[in-house]
Amino acid sequence: MEVTRTELLPGVHLTAVQTKKFKSSVLGMQFLAPLERETAALNALLPHGFRHYEQSVRVVERLENDGKGLNLTLAVRDGIREHTSKGHPRTLEGAIVSLSDRIAYINHDIDDAMRAGILTNDDIPREISDVLGETHRERINTLVTDMIFHSRGTGELGMTPEIEQTMQALRQFMFERVYKNPVAKGEESKARRILQELYTYYIAHPEALPQDFQPQLTFEGLPRVVCDYIAGMTDKYAMYKYDELFIPTGWQVRG
Repeated sequence: MEVTRTELLPGVHLTAVQTKKFKSSVLGMQFLAPLERETAALNALLPHGFRHYEQSVRVVERLENDGKGLNLTLAVRDGIREHTSKGHPRTLEGAIVSLSDRIAYINHDIDDAMRAGILTNDDIPREISDVLGETHRERINTLVTDMIFHSRGTGELGMTPEIEQTMQALRQFMFERVYKNPVAKGEESKARRILQELYTYYIAHPEALPQDFQPQLTFEGLPRVVCDYIAGMTDKYAMYKYDELFIPTGWQVRG
């Protein structure tokens, strides 16, 4: 058996396995991409990694309704599974959910950044505000209304070129000012530490899991159940549990 590996393009490799055992050779294509630190941290905790859209489908198919799941249509499940920007919806409903998610998260991220003091309304470039609006309500209204009228008029889901381009400009602005902001990025390591510590603790102390998660341990396995529990936490609850488990309670000494 002879194995050869050839780089066709940067990050694209062709592996050929020539063997006399079979009538045909075996070809394998490998597409290599850089592994981001955030992805590595999440995947290191679970044997099969963690992807939030898959977890969302798992919630409605396996965890809800006391483990029986919900009776959802293919279109609804498609919208949940493929709602990310890298998704490939198979239904019109799924495509609508994907585009609506893009509209929602970028505007909520603006609000979060303003509450954190990273952004002010005046920081948003005038050429963007003039098209999409000055406020959260105005931006949502502009984007949703444009999507509805453009899709109705053309028969294809999407936005007018001007609105689409302005939304992309807003997204680029958010990457430069918020998503890559040193203040915001500085908090990510703290969040990762909280998740890692919680995961490690519950792996070592499965008896500390809530009672309604205990039956799952017999057929799902400990790593999967711990992941389900932590993935269902809100930010505030995760920080509360971290404080409860790892931060000493102050003593009140009476004189």
